[in-house]
Amino acid sequence: MSETTTQSEPTYRQANINDADAIAAVIAAVVKEPNPVGFDGPMTADAVRTWLTRQGGEGGVFLATLDGRVVGFGALDYNTIEPDTVVLGVWMLTEVRRRGIGTALAEYALGFARDKGYKRIRGRLPQDNEVALSFLSSIGALVPIYNPEARFELPLV
Repeated sequence: MSETTTQSEPTYRQANINDADAIAAVIAAVVKEPNPVGFDGPMTADAVRTWLTRQGGEGGVFLATLDGRVVGFGALDYNTIEPDTVVLGVWMLTEVRRRGIGTALAEYALGFARDKGYKRIRGRLPQDNEVALSFLSSIGALVPIYNPEARFELPLV
């Protein structure tokens, strides 16, 4: 008789201060990749705690966990210049990409944005990154074909 290993289903939730170490670990992994977007380098857990606190109730950081381990996070940063707009970023560990976890995490974050009454989501993506373009298409982001600033916008309806 052969053994089969089953993996649990991913779970999604809003992050809190106690998640700072896990978020910092994901950031440390993704900034080593070519074309990291959103981070100039790793963040300490203390810096992540400050970021989480700064979100207040207007923005948020959301986690994807698998087998009890944080495998990615998404962030909605409140845009004080355009109060009806938040900036979206989603970062996943490489070993869990292309499994729909990032898409489900983005949809979870978009639900938060809709509940808060935001009208638009904006963000940046790496240039020449077909994986990111495919991901953004899967969540409905409008990405212009010519995009010199590597930005996207998703109207929320």
